[in-house]
Amino acid sequence: MTELDPNLPIVTPDIPDPELFRDPVAAVDRLCELYRTATRFLCDEFSKTLSGGTPTNRFRAFYPEIGLTTTTFAQVDSRLSYGHVAGPGRYSSTITRPDLFRNYLEQQLGLLIENHGTGVWVGASSTPMPVHFAVANEADLTVPQEGAMDFTLRDVFDVPVLATTNDDIVNGTYKGNEDGSEPLSPFTAQRVDYSLARLAHYTATAAEHFQNHVLFTNYQFYVEEFEAYAREVLAKPELGYSSFVSTGNHVLTDPDGEIPHTEKTPQMPTYHLKRPDGSGITLVNIGVGPSNAKTATDHIAVLRPHAWIMVGHCAGLRNSQSLGDFVLAHAYLREDSVLDDDLPVWVPVPALAEIQVALEQGVAEVTQLEGYDLKRIMRTGTVATIDNRNWELRDQSGPVHRLSQSRAIALDMESATIAANGFRFRVPYGTLLCVSDKPLHGELKLPGMASDFYKTQVSRHLLIGIRAMEHLRNMPLERLHSRKLRSFEETAFL
Repeated sequence: MTELDPNLPIVTPDIPDPELFRDPVAAVDRLCELYRTATRFLCDEFSKTLSGGTPTNRFRAFYPEIGLTTTTFAQVDSRLSYGHVAGPGRYSSTITRPDLFRNYLEQQLGLLIENHGTGVWVGASSTPMPVHFAVANEADLTVPQEGAMDFTLRDVFDVPVLATTNDDIVNGTYKGNEDGSEPLSPFTAQRVDYSLARLAHYTATAAEHFQNHVLFTNYQFYVEEFEAYAREVLAKPELGYSSFVSTGNHVLTDPDGEIPHTEKTPQMPTYHLKRPDGSGITLVNIGVGPSNAKTATDHIAVLRPHAWIMVGHCAGLRNSQSLGDFVLAHAYLREDSVLDDDLPVWVPVPALAEIQVALEQGVAEVTQLEGYDLKRIMRTGTVATIDNRNWELRDQSGPVHRLSQSRAIALDMESATIAANGFRFRVPYGTLLCVSDKPLHGELKLPGMASDFYKTQVSRHLLIGIRAMEHLRNMPLERLHSRKLRSFEETAFL
């Protein structure tokens, strides 16, 4: 391997000077221009290095950046949970994929400009763009593994730096930007790029297909029902759905069309029932366990969805419950362990009224029951989430005592994790589970029982989740993204 001079001259692309914008559309146009220039430069130079020869320069491009400066403590509309900064100072955030986030960026910048009566600065940041992320959207370019090239990659190009790819902003441990400014966005550009790459890997679908309303499940049966439902609504254009995207980015617009079989099933198969404005529904089969639940939500959070809801199966803990009954979580007992370092277990994870009402409306519409009669098939209470699927095989005195003390009515392995990460990432969350077994009462999840249960319950359970999302879609954003999920010092961006 060729050893390169550590003092190679650094070559960067030509970019315009920072400029103040009072039009959010023009500001995002400039962000797109800066991003294209940076990625095109890195892709071109990287292609040249792959052609052979020893590099004689180091190549570097920078993420675009948004900046805001305000000199007043003047308070904006106190009802707003986002779209403004708390006080005078300098604020900035690096940006990636402005093409993907155009609607989001135009909305957030528009609010800043309106609420503070000033413009936003757009220019290049001082944060280098890793070559891995620059070539991520180039089908014919991949970064070889270390040692496969004639030189050390990081001697010529910038590579991802995990030390600066973190959740410090959302966790409330961020110390401010290097230039003394405070963050505008909950995630840095590198953190977003990292998650976009992870999403493509785990779900086998591109980030462009994700919708603003996300359903999580832990069974493949829900996927089959989701596809069937998608075909039904695609046959009714008046409902506003435009396509169904399955793993491998296969796009279905014909309700009778075929979906190609994928040779390799991804770890978290994901499907998207799309609407042109992104207000459709994404279904993610996260499988079993809190680790998967955290992984999925860690990465989907950068897309800033408007809501995510868990619609999976659970163990019913009360004798009054029957197989197939629904559980609407209004509290969570966290014994999942995976989020303890990011969100201590003493932090309460409250139920959100907007989500609760939407889910209850969904149950009422699908079951044709309402009011007091809903209690026949649905209980509201604490859902416990644990990290040991076979907890029944241990001494039950400890777990059962804790469950009883917490007033738990159901037990699963994902719901509290999804809710806790929703709380942490400021994404409205909720849980509606379906009782599939009652281990404390001798009704275990056995093949015969499970088959009958799946046939009768999965379809309407999924439909309830869809109906809830449709209710939330019609809710004003400022009501759904309320102040309940915001801490003392918050970013201006949603």
